[in-house]
Amino acid sequence: MSKRAPLTDENGEVRELTLADLRHFKPAAEVLDPALYASLLQMNRRAGVRGAQKAPTKVVTTIRLSPDVMDAFKATGAGWQTRIDAALKDWLKSHSPV
Repeated sequence: MSKRAPLTDENGEVRELTLADLRHFKPAAEVLDPALYASLLQMNRRAGVRGAQKAPTKVVTTIRLSPDVMDAFKATGAGWQTRIDAALKDWLKSHSPV
């Protein structure tokens, strides 16, 4: 077994980690106290941290809109892209896109 370099120098500064170092790391669930690990998971949930989507529900695109349209939607605050999506869906109910 090869000898690994220490993670810190004589001043206590952590050196840059390598892929070889990372291979020796263990998942947090294996090394943390179960109560602490559960607390960290709860904290992440409250902070709004989301996992990866199982199946993407929307398509990434680029669209050019008039400045007045953008200003009006952005003035409504966070979630303005979702409101543009809803407005377009509503328009499709009574119009043909062709």
